[in-house]
Amino acid sequence: MAEGEEEVNYASVVFKAGNNPQPAAKRGEETVYGELKVQNETKNEAKRGEETVYGEVEAQNETKNEDSAGRRRFQHLSCCLGILCVILLGGIIGVCVYLPTLSHESDPIQLEEVSTLLANNKKLSLENANLKRDNQNLTDQLGNLTEAYTVSESNVKSLSAGVKELTTRNQELETEKKNLKQQIQNMETTWNELNVSRAQWSIDEYCKQPGNQTCKACQDGWKHTESGCYVYNDAHLPNQKTWEEAQEDCRGKNSDLAVAHHLEEKEAIITNSLGSNGFWIGLRVEDGKWKWVDGSNLSDSWISVPDPVEGRCALFYKDKNKWSSVSCEEKHQWICQKKALSV
Repeated sequence: MAEGEEEVNYASVVFKAGNNPQPAAKRGEETVYGELKVQNETKNEAKRGEETVYGEVEAQNETKNEDSAGRRRFQHLSCCLGILCVILLGGIIGVCVYLPTLSHESDPIQLEEVSTLLANNKKLSLENANLKRDNQNLTDQLGNLTEAYTVSESNVKSLSAGVKELTTRNQELETEKKNLKQQIQNMETTWNELNVSRAQWSIDEYCKQPGNQTCKACQDGWKHTESGCYVYNDAHLPNQKTWEEAQEDCRGKNSDLAVAHHLEEKEAIITNSLGSNGFWIGLRVEDGKWKWVDGSNLSDSWISVPDPVEGRCALFYKDKNKWSSVSCEEKHQWICQKKALSV
């Protein structure tokens, strides 16, 4: 052996598990052992090659002793590093072989517990998802309720304003009601006063006649019959009137245009009428029917019944002893009628 060379011993490393391994694990260890052996042989051959090269280099560089010593130290360091790498590799392989063995030899109870935990985790995940969904639904419902509450609050405000307005309006109506009651009382008082005045007027008109000690049934200028008092307005143009104008004139005299419900009223109109141009009487077409001014329907046609046409009124002719249907806008004379005073 050349000077300065050191002997290198190679050892085989075998890793064994604490428990008896299963056949598969054992074959794995043998495989690892074979691989390590092959690696060691390869390294031996590499070492022998290095020694050969080292001899040749030493023979060629015998004059450079200092360089040779440095190279030897480098070679020793390389060998140590190589051994450490092999040891680490073997340890890693052993751990890889040993862990599956431990996994196969795990306690069934632990496996069951792991399975139970996984099932519980899945169940909890589903419950968590359901809770999230329920929370979202509740959040949406809360939003809807908040919006509904806002709308309701707005409606309450509007209703309160409406109630306030109605209360104010009710107070105004109560005030108007009181005013109307007062007006009615005033009107009743006025009506009573008018009745008294009318009664006094009647006394003055019917009873206080010069040279007479008794009251008369009709006023001066009115003709008395059994059916009432009549005045015949035989005015000439341009003082003649339309039907409406004639009715207004009669009302101004506390009377109406003459009506003829029975024979006495017909005879009174016929007997006391003057002229031949016709007189307005209290009969005209209303709502497609002939009606008297007192609101009653025509029941006796005297001689003939003209067809009822809106805007037509009855005109009586003394000489013809009949009445005819003419336009209410024509101007004629008229007859007023009112009740006679009972004396």
